[in-house]
Amino acid sequence: ELLDGQIPRATPQSGVVVKVIAGESHGVKSQIYTRTPTMYLDFKMDKHKTITQTIPSTYTGFIYMLKGKAYIGDKEFEGLAHHTLTLSEDGATTVKIQTKDEDAHFVLIAGEPLNEPIVQHGPFVMNTSEEIYDTFVDYQNNKNGFERARNWHSTIA
Repeated sequence: ELLDGQIPRATPQSGVVVKVIAGESHGVKSQIYTRTPTMYLDFKMDKHKTITQTIPSTYTGFIYMLKGKAYIGDKEFEGLAHHTLTLSEDGATTVKIQTKDEDAHFVLIAGEPLNEPIVQHGPFVMNTSEEIYDTFVDYQNNKNGFERARNWHSTIA
């Protein structure tokens, strides 16, 4: 775990700051080791900025917009707050990101595909149906990570 002040930052231009949580951005590398090569970049961009982020051609990933609006790629796909934009799998090695009339805050998360089976049921995602079943049993019995689930209540719902 790192404190915010320990996370390296890239400043490719005035008004653009990238927290490099994992991976690399504009010559700045994270000190975090990930078993599977991964990028986790937290961007804050002022309005009227354009940058290009390099991404290895073998990675898959997405951009999740936290605040504001940004335009992604040459086709300028619009990214709005609380929306996700998936990055194409066409072997591209860069993604263009620009802001126009407002600031933007978003994360870009990408990595080498794991090429593992995926089984999803309700909120749970595992590799096999048996693991899904075991997870439901754990949830119902409040064990293996669900110990506090029985008495937990949301403060926002």
